[in-house]
Amino acid sequence: MWDYTDKVLELFYNPQNQGEIAEVSEPGVKVATGEVGSIACGDALRLHLKVEVESDKILDARFQTFGCTSAIASSSALTEMVKGLTLDEALKVSNKDIADYLGGLPEAKMHCSVMGQEALEAAIYNYRGIPLDSHDDDDEGALVCSCFGISESKIRRVILENNLTDAEQVTNYVKAGGGCGSCLANIDDIIKSVRQEATAPDLNNYGVKVATEIVTSKERSLTNVQKIALIQKVLDEEVRPVLIADGGDVELYDVEGDRVKVVLQGACGSCSSSTATLKIAIEARLQDRVSKNLVVEAV
Repeated sequence: MWDYTDKVLELFYNPQNQGEIAEVSEPGVKVATGEVGSIACGDALRLHLKVEVESDKILDARFQTFGCTSAIASSSALTEMVKGLTLDEALKVSNKDIADYLGGLPEAKMHCSVMGQEALEAAIYNYRGIPLDSHDDDDEGALVCSCFGISESKIRRVILENNLTDAEQVTNYVKAGGGCGSCLANIDDIIKSVRQEATAPDLNNYGVKVATEIVTSKERSLTNVQKIALIQKVLDEEVRPVLIADGGDVELYDVEGDRVKVVLQGACGSCSSSTATLKIAIEARLQDRVSKNLVVEAV
């Protein structure tokens, strides 16, 4: 069970500003709508803003959300936060601001706050008649995660804005990598590239990070006990959280030399992409973190 704050539960059980804002006929007032997400991917949010034209002030805000506890609470919190702000002030509201308003969100649910930020931006730019792709390249560029339709530019943005350091965090914030897992290696590469660009002047800290990454990717001389322990650690810390986020799981069954036997559980066990999960999400990660000779088999 997720560890939700009292504020999250309060806004889930008693959401504020739920519903829509009908088109208004009163002079000097317009309604803006922004929509993000997809029911097929698990979460969707439609945000409505009632705006005073002359002052650009948000007079009212309402939401319609399909999603989990965090999605509903984040949407409700957002509407409370932006009422009374001008559109330019509202554009400065970040997903971190939404999470902070709620007293924090579980790491695996941070994508709900990101969805709120994106819906707010969509509503404001729709109101101003500016296409989203003219101010933001999130939907352009190379597609990294085909399962959730996430582009490289969107991943780069969330990494920079939230100082993310690993693929699991990226999955938590935008779901990329939470499907078949075949894009996890690409996400790791994007993180390294973004952090290198962001910290290029600070060569001391970056040098330490690079050195650490080189060490962790090198072939190790391990005893069998050490190898099993490291395999279990990688599965628990890097693989299982990603699979669990998509309704699956994996359990280490046995290790015979370089053959790693695992049991795929939950959605992973019955999924048509289980072979890809096995070879890309699990085997590739273990080869990178433990030994390039490892072969993963399902039992």
